[in-house]
Amino acid sequence: MFENKTLLITGGTGSFGNAVMERFLDSDIKEIRIFSRDEKKQDDMRKLYNNDKLKFYIGDVRDLAGVKNAMHGVDYVFHAAALKQVPSCEFFPLEAVKTNILGTDNVLTAAIDFGVKKVICLSTDKAAYPINAMGISKAMMEKVFVAKSKTVDPDRTLICGTRYGNVMASRGSVIPLFIEQIKNGQPLTVTDPNMTRYLMSLEEAVELVVFAFQNAIAGDIMVQKAPACLIGDLAIALKELFEADNEIKVIGTRHGEKLYETLLTREEYVVAEDMVGFFRVPADIRDLNYEKYFEQGNEKLSIEQEYNSHNTHRLNIEQIKEKLMKLDYIKEELDKWMKVFA
Repeated sequence: MFENKTLLITGGTGSFGNAVMERFLDSDIKEIRIFSRDEKKQDDMRKLYNNDKLKFYIGDVRDLAGVKNAMHGVDYVFHAAALKQVPSCEFFPLEAVKTNILGTDNVLTAAIDFGVKKVICLSTDKAAYPINAMGISKAMMEKVFVAKSKTVDPDRTLICGTRYGNVMASRGSVIPLFIEQIKNGQPLTVTDPNMTRYLMSLEEAVELVVFAFQNAIAGDIMVQKAPACLIGDLAIALKELFEADNEIKVIGTRHGEKLYETLLTREEYVVAEDMVGFFRVPADIRDLNYEKYFEQGNEKLSIEQEYNSHNTHRLNIEQIKEKLMKLDYIKEELDKWMKVFA
């Protein structure tokens, strides 16, 4: 599929963009283009990988001309550029609109203009029943790419998306925070011990992208099934791995946080196709014929549940520890920790 092809990754200097790049770099792909605003991170990547397949483009998805400059000759696009931090989007919601919504439209417009074969847009669980500006902007991003997918022949340019929960040990997530608190002898600050979160590694999240490349049709949102755990149990699991006796301090739910993550709304679950380890949410192909919206209902909407981190498979403390120990980050941090006491 990728033989002699060119892949463009927007937001390619981010943790997820890096992981996607690494996943394809050793394949028979011809070229991977990294598009982002951060020249320092691009320079670091250039020196680290020193690979002729990598090409770097400075630009911002908010600028259509800049996006088009990187789009010529591209076969596939993975659109990961976004404002992702909940607090910054809360304080500057219009910035989230400019990047997450209008920026996505720019990427899709450029991809269609240049005849890109396939575009995968990255979304988040926060787009399902959104309660904060980041989630709302990502929900609108999904609406944009689903609507845009209907305006172009999918045999020419196929537009689809993926949605996933928090990635373990990613920047700004709770696992690095807990480890830092353990090493500093501080209490582990747990918002609500009964809060649940999906546990997905970066590698698993990248495989969702690969699955979407291989199986999605126009307008689809692809979701990967994942186990979850209680945040209180996650804190205990890390304490046990690091053989620490830090206090666990409950600080209460913060502004913009949910008790659980939702990967499929009830409305989506009703129409989703179960694909073993994944769900495929097809695009709503109805048009502005109002009769179809208001005179035809669906009884399943009254009885089905959403798919969230409360009702998915829940890991116990030993299973959490086992999953954590598969992460290179955890192994490295444990190794550093043990050397302190050697």
